[in-house]
Amino acid sequence: MQNIFLKTGIILLMVIVSSLHINGQEKTKYEEAFPRTAVPFLTITPESRGGAMGDAGVATTPDINSQHWNSSKYAFLDQDMGVSLSFTPWLRDLVGDINLYYLTFFRRIDKMQTVSASLRYFSLGEIIFRETADDFGYSGRPNEFALDAAYSLKLSDNISGSVAFRYIRSDIQNGTGLADALPGNAFAADLNFFYLQNVKWGGRKGDVSAGINISNIGSPISYNGGTDQYFLPANLRIGGAYTTEIDRYNKVGFTVDINRYMVAKDDSIDRSDLSVPASFFQSFGDFAVEDLRISVGGEYWYDNQFAIRAGYYHEDEIIGNRKFATAGAGLKFNMFTIDASYIIAISQSNPLANTIRFSLGFDLDKMGR
Repeated sequence: MQNIFLKTGIILLMVIVSSLHINGQEKTKYEEAFPRTAVPFLTITPESRGGAMGDAGVATTPDINSQHWNSSKYAFLDQDMGVSLSFTPWLRDLVGDINLYYLTFFRRIDKMQTVSASLRYFSLGEIIFRETADDFGYSGRPNEFALDAAYSLKLSDNISGSVAFRYIRSDIQNGTGLADALPGNAFAADLNFFYLQNVKWGGRKGDVSAGINISNIGSPISYNGGTDQYFLPANLRIGGAYTTEIDRYNKVGFTVDINRYMVAKDDSIDRSDLSVPASFFQSFGDFAVEDLRISVGGEYWYDNQFAIRAGYYHEDEIIGNRKFATAGAGLKFNMFTIDASYIIAISQSNPLANTIRFSLGFDLDKMGR
């Protein structure tokens, strides 16, 4: 019973505080600064490599899981086809059955073009919905998923671009028995660019890269047939990375990502009549340094077979106060890779503490040989 009430509190926190517009109440400093949006599961890092480097990945070297970070990186990947499956037991220090699953696939068309797809499924486990403490309640299993497809094109020897399209379904009121408790549906698009340049600094070969990802620009989502509509978590992510060879067997890389929500803040304008494009452009006028979410990470490779990773994620207290360190490792075999990451809480009250992610990737080129 305690687990049910605890999980219900988490759902209310995610759905109401992070998603729904609160009317008729005096806004706090947090409410004014943070652009409340729906479907926050889209902002969760779903795979292990980026998760081990402080949730950074827009400019890191391309891999099978580039779909989440920057799908234009696929154009520079030295593979023709691959698939990866990731699993994240979410908020395990609080509840036992919230899980995030992530499946990605890419296929090279030719030297210039690549297509990719992914499925992200977020299961919130069993919830007992009650209107009052004495209510018998309804048992439901809320869930959300996003289905993506992307096309990547190499624009030059050093630059690639891509566009991704996304269908989102959010059934957070599953099992309530209410007539107007409908699943939310929405469509969105991402625009990505990636730059990669081979360099030789200090007598050592290396790569300098940069990336930009504008994600979740799409239709509002509604849970009552359109009466109330809420923005998607539109986001701007930019970053850079540098990788260099120490010697024949050892290689290190460093990366930094900077994120900002591209949604109008609650105190900036009356959002009730605001369109998605207007909200996006209004967000530029709302800029404050406190809006930025910063990820830094590093990666060490031995013989391109064993990797150790670490990172740090920082978010200002006014927009969430998530601050945590990350660590992880990876193993690369002939046909597949195994990666894992771990979140180390900076504060004792962080609900993300001890979160573990697992990823398993397959090089389908080599499996067919």
